[in-house]
Amino acid sequence: MKRYFLFILLIISFSSIDAQKRAMTVDDIWSMKRIGGYDLSHDGKTIAFAATFFNIEKNKGNSDIYLIDADGKNLRLFKNSEANESAPKFSPDGKKIAYELKGQIWLCDLDGSNETQLTNIYTGASGLVWSKDGKKILFVSSVYPDCITQECNEQKDKAAEESKVKAKIFTELMYRHWNDWRGDKRSHLFLLDVATREFVDLTLNSGFDVPPIALGGDLDYAISPDGSEIAFTMNRDKMLATSTNNDVFILTSADIKNNAATPFKKISTSLGNDNQPIYSPDGKYIAFRSMARAGFEADKQTMMLYNRQTGTIKNVTDKLDISIGQILFSPCGKFIFYDSDREAFHSIYKYNIETGENTLLIKDGTNTDMRLTTDGKTIFFKRQKSNLPIEIFSVGVYGENLQQITSINKELLAQIEFGEFDTFWSKGAEGAKVESIIIKPPFFDPIKKYPLIFLIHGGPQGNWADDFHYRWNTQMFATKGYVVIAPNPRGSTGYGQKFTDEISGDWGGKVYIDLMNAYDYAIKNFKFIDRENTFAAGASYGGYMINWIATKNNKFNALVSHAGVFNLESMYGTTEELWFPEWEYKGTPWSNPKMYEKWSPHRYVKNIKTPMLVIHGAYDFRVPESQAFELFTTLQRRGIPSKFLYFPDETHFVSKPQNALLWWKTVFDWFDQYKK
Repeated sequence: MKRYFLFILLIISFSSIDAQKRAMTVDDIWSMKRIGGYDLSHDGKTIAFAATFFNIEKNKGNSDIYLIDADGKNLRLFKNSEANESAPKFSPDGKKIAYELKGQIWLCDLDGSNETQLTNIYTGASGLVWSKDGKKILFVSSVYPDCITQECNEQKDKAAEESKVKAKIFTELMYRHWNDWRGDKRSHLFLLDVATREFVDLTLNSGFDVPPIALGGDLDYAISPDGSEIAFTMNRDKMLATSTNNDVFILTSADIKNNAATPFKKISTSLGNDNQPIYSPDGKYIAFRSMARAGFEADKQTMMLYNRQTGTIKNVTDKLDISIGQILFSPCGKFIFYDSDREAFHSIYKYNIETGENTLLIKDGTNTDMRLTTDGKTIFFKRQKSNLPIEIFSVGVYGENLQQITSINKELLAQIEFGEFDTFWSKGAEGAKVESIIIKPPFFDPIKKYPLIFLIHGGPQGNWADDFHYRWNTQMFATKGYVVIAPNPRGSTGYGQKFTDEISGDWGGKVYIDLMNAYDYAIKNFKFIDRENTFAAGASYGGYMINWIATKNNKFNALVSHAGVFNLESMYGTTEELWFPEWEYKGTPWSNPKMYEKWSPHRYVKNIKTPMLVIHGAYDFRVPESQAFELFTTLQRRGIPSKFLYFPDETHFVSKPQNALLWWKTVFDWFDQYKK
């Protein structure tokens, strides 16, 4: 009797623990601190990281900097004003921390004292990279290419602001990009002397961006270990709108001292995207990533080694059917650590440059942004999963001793019941194996029937992964009692380059079969899915596929098309990165009109019967708002039940807290409206 009583108490105890948990809300997502840039001290004992907290009522976020010991202890606030401190970087001697604040780079002691402004440049400074001796830094700033002085930049800005005429005259393409009108300024690379505070524009009069305006980032410039040379990425093609030809250049300190005119030496040879130069620890090599095919932004990234003495280049990962992410050298220079998409994960590998041995260190989750201790024994990195927002982790270089270092959302996450994450495989077109993620709703009951949300990712060269997406969060879709299926069909990354390639020129072909087969497989094999209540949603290419599905079948009760391509012909004339449609549709609308006609949903609108919610932002220059206007006009004119959620202050993404709350409410309300 006594044992029975204790058993009942245990059941009650566990039940009360479960009862305390709840499903996640949209407010929860916007209440979570989001880790941004971070750095590891030279001695490997301290981590500095930036974290952003959003205020829903104020409709904006604020970034602060924290310090934590490398063993996960002693978390403390380092800088926390309302001015957004970010991008912390330890000085090479480990005595100071540099960070970004108010558009400039600042420097202070490890306790936050002795704060000084390192840069005082009118056009601002960001993206700091230290030289190994701590005497120099690289940074980037957006300037007028023909301005030699900062006074010139200021005068031009003032003249433009005071002018009564706001009209612009364009003489070349790429006059706007993503969500910005490009204007006349270009991002230039600068070198600063830390002691004197004097700086020099390394790309003066070049007229080109460093890092490149597209397919580039903050890993696109570096200083050699001895400080004698700088490597950087730049695109010098005249027609940027059709070019992915980013190249790696080098510039010596002698050239800088002599003020030589454009003394850049190009070391990359591919007509595709070359990027992310990094020097080997001994300074003998420059490693960089390279794509072979011109005009294809999703080609396989291989690692090239440039010998600085001989000038020769070797492709060291050409035999790997995998695309290299971040490159990190071991201290001995014999190994590289890199991250890459692997099926529904983003994994970390160790590669032996001499033997070609490729070792998987961490498979599951999404793992990025690595740092290596100077003794070469431990890797620190950002890690996320579908039930875990980004945190900093560490692992040994043999894949041992995985540890979570930060837990900045621990209290909030302890309150939330997440859905179970799993994957399944189905047969796609031509018998290909297609993997899909499945998320069950929180508090799942296997004897119940649940409606389905079928998600289609963008790209199209991308994938659904075990990550915590702050916008298209798979767990959030499940919170209202839905089963979520997120397939990785043709075009998805992480399944070999051939699988990725097979969507180009075939936007509504094999990929459509892959998706519908995954849907049919799920309906047949998962008895807890209510086949009478299924819905589908997607953004960007995913929005395109929603539009395509609407013209091909009536499987779903209702659809959501966010920033979706509808008319391939008009899309070509209004988007900015023209290499994308020219590669995907094998030409222009006038050189290959049949392909544009074949795969454009607007050609088949007479078949649409499914209710559709259309969503778009005014500052989306990648998939311009006219695509949504055309789609919604067509739906309304044809009498199809439809609704248009339009954001005049958003881009390709919904990034403001209150807009996001409206987005989720509108989507769920739309699905609820069409449940049987």
